[in-house]
Amino acid sequence: MKSFFLVCFLSIALSNGWAQTRYETLSERPNEKSLVGFLSKEVLQTEPFASWYQENYTAYQAHKQGLSTLTQYRDSIQVLAFMGTWCDDSHFVIPRFYALATQAGLDEKRIVLIGVNRKKESWGDLTKTFNILNVPTLIVFREGKEIGRVVEYGKYGQFDRELGEIIQQSFNRPR
Repeated sequence: MKSFFLVCFLSIALSNGWAQTRYETLSERPNEKSLVGFLSKEVLQTEPFASWYQENYTAYQAHKQGLSTLTQYRDSIQVLAFMGTWCDDSHFVIPRFYALATQAGLDEKRIVLIGVNRKKESWGDLTKTFNILNVPTLIVFREGKEIGRVVEYGKYGQFDRELGEIIQQSFNRPR
């Protein structure tokens, strides 16, 4: 069922004909904007997000094996990412993930970014559907099926290393 939902979700998210705003802006705390819904790196490159986005995007140095693996399999995977624009971990990981994707040549159409509020809720109960407990969470799909996920910094403190391992293991398994 999750696989069917993902196909429907990605079809909608990636279509170009949306007439409505893809996200909403919330003020959950004074002097803070939270974006909930479908986001893009272009949205994160605008104020008040641009400073932390650009700093972490520029500072990123890829894990060599993670970058190599993502480059090798970039046309065979999709990534569904959940983040909070209020979350320091998301401020660190998401710009670096986009830097990794750029270096690997991963088409941005293969990435869907979902903003969540402080309760980790988003539109359409997507966080419940995908069991999102912490942000950022990067979920990797192959042929419409989840092959793994990296939560926050990952088990090594290197999200890109773990991302590469998830992808490599999926392609090394007999199907």
